[in-house]
Amino acid sequence: MARTPVEVDRERIARLAQEAKKRSRATVRDRWHAVQFNLVLALQAGVAAALAWVGSHELLGNPSPVFAPISAIGTLASSVGQRFRRTIELIIGVAVGIGLGDALVFAAGTGPWQLGVIVFLSIVVTIFLGGGPAVVTQAAATAVLIVTVTPASMENIESPRVIDALIGGFAGLVVLALVLPLNPLRVVDRAARPALGRLTEELSETAEALKSRNASRAQAALDRLRQVEDHLQGFTEALEGGRETSILAPVRWHRRGALTQYVESAEYIEHAVHNSGTLIRRAVTALEDEEPVPEEMSAAVALLAESVRLLRKDLGLGVRPEAAREQALQAIGQAGRAYAEGVGFSGSVVIAQVRTTGSDILRATGIERTEANRLVRRAAGGHAGEAADDALKDPGGRPSDTPSDTPSSEARSTRS
Repeated sequence: MARTPVEVDRERIARLAQEAKKRSRATVRDRWHAVQFNLVLALQAGVAAALAWVGSHELLGNPSPVFAPISAIGTLASSVGQRFRRTIELIIGVAVGIGLGDALVFAAGTGPWQLGVIVFLSIVVTIFLGGGPAVVTQAAATAVLIVTVTPASMENIESPRVIDALIGGFAGLVVLALVLPLNPLRVVDRAARPALGRLTEELSETAEALKSRNASRAQAALDRLRQVEDHLQGFTEALEGGRETSILAPVRWHRRGALTQYVESAEYIEHAVHNSGTLIRRAVTALEDEEPVPEEMSAAVALLAESVRLLRKDLGLGVRPEAAREQALQAIGQAGRAYAEGVGFSGSVVIAQVRTTGSDILRATGIERTEANRLVRRAAGGHAGEAADDALKDPGGRPSDTPSDTPSSEARSTRS
């Protein structure tokens, strides 16, 4: 029986409402994850601000040490992974702002036009000196305070203000290194979890879509995989912060080896994400074009998903990810058998991307390029190797970049 337009609209509205509800739950979950990830950082900033205020107030007798806690917070929160540089920039910015501000106030007095000129000169001078955004901002802000606050409230603020910057920056570094040092491996693992977790889920979903020949299910997995790009940025920042903590904090020095393993795998994790995007997109096309989809193809993608899950688990524990290697090689072997069963053009690209992504996983576990390529060829067998070589050629017949080193051009296109 044909449905009426009203019934169709009701179904559409109900579907849209359900999708909106799911997106809302995902947004709340992502925000709560962000809060958990930055909770210790917030605690560090709070302790550092209090420590800086006490230090400036007690050591300098400054009744209102505003800039010391500001410097401490800026050192901790503004440039994760670059806090030494951030502290130096704060001092340089303060010095430039004080020098220009004090000179112009002495020569021309105070007023709106003097304020505008001082801000302009502070920015121009700091840019000329090669300062980054933090230096430029700090110099301009300091100049504003010199013009607006100093004449009205206190005299001879210049020297205490520079010392305030030193105390604030030092307080931030002390909290980072001694008072509340983060566990660098835990920080990096927590940042990697959304990206690798999402990759595992969507590869598993793609395997199920191939098994049930459901193109729309694979397309939904591809759409969700694009969210990984945002998580990769947080992962990179966490690596920088973790590496810095492992250098500054003596109690975290024992984590250097495990953290180095994570750092060295980061490039290949990013490649795996991009190559998986190509894999899923071609799986969608293969299903839409009703190409042959052997059972081994679904099994290969499922094994690939399991290798990603094991990789994250072992890297987070700081152990050698040998189980991930085994699963990746099994995935490549299943892909070779799928090719031998017979696949179409898009299916052959899926096979090639299983091989390429599996190679990325092997590199992420610490295997060097030549050995990774040898293991991939042996696991794939002759048929899968030919499939990968054919699928990774451009229209002119030239081989693309080596799979274990660089994502294919199609994979790179998924970043945009």
